[in-house]
Amino acid sequence: MAEIQKTWRDGALRLSTLPLLLLMGLFFVIPLIMTALLSFQGTQYYRLVWTWDLKVWTDVFSQIHYWTIMWRTLMMALVCTVLCTILAIPIAYGMLHRLSRWSDHITLLMVFAFLTDAVLKTFGWVLFLDRSGVLNGTLEAIGFPPAAVNVLFTPNATMIGMVYNLLPYTIFTIALSMARIDGDLVLAARDAGASRLRAFIEVTLPLAKPGIWAGAVLVFVLSLGVFLEPKVMGGGTSPLAAELIRQSFETRVNWPLGAALTLVLIVIGAAALTVFGAVALWQARRVAHD
Repeated sequence: MAEIQKTWRDGALRLSTLPLLLLMGLFFVIPLIMTALLSFQGTQYYRLVWTWDLKVWTDVFSQIHYWTIMWRTLMMALVCTVLCTILAIPIAYGMLHRLSRWSDHITLLMVFAFLTDAVLKTFGWVLFLDRSGVLNGTLEAIGFPPAAVNVLFTPNATMIGMVYNLLPYTIFTIALSMARIDGDLVLAARDAGASRLRAFIEVTLPLAKPGIWAGAVLVFVLSLGVFLEPKVMGGGTSPLAAELIRQSFETRVNWPLGAALTLVLIVIGAAALTVFGAVALWQARRVAHD
């Protein structure tokens, strides 16, 4: 079958992208422009004033408090991404190769858990980790001192909630990538004398890199905007960027400040994704060169 080559000079191809361009312009570009314009305004008596000055941006860049929260958000997102990736790789591999008979049932249960309301799941963790909750009650029953685990309302509790809610993204993307790997390649490595572990490290893992990178990027982007976990499980003791932006819009009624902080978070996320992409491209070129 002859391969059909298409270029952007093809009018039909350009026309087919028009719905996507309209969608992106209406729901991404225009709101982003409005947010940027809003960041150059001011407030007076809790009302928006169209001043067109740099007062808000001066405040953002002069207050170390904002950048401390942004840095904390970035670090929490990176840690969450690493933990989700580390946990998802063996889970995805086990679903496909060790529990293949029940993989469909496990996937269905994960989808049901994934579709469950995030508020219910998060408050479920609060009941589980509370000083008088299920976990400490179980530990006390087997001989541990009362309130042996005091994790709730700390950054560690926030991380538990983030990993729990975002882990399915990495599991699904990595599992899909591993499912596309030709099993004959793994069998060839085993026939050549490689152990299961070595075949996994040298064959399965490199071929699953697209799914690993996709899952990592997806979790990282979502981690930057987490709101529920630091407020409910973290108790608001270590707020992240989303909570700071919410307070700027709702509590302080300072929309220009919230808009400026939103743009700062978007730039930080875009810069981090650029680094992700550069590393992935460098690794791909190195593999192709070798």
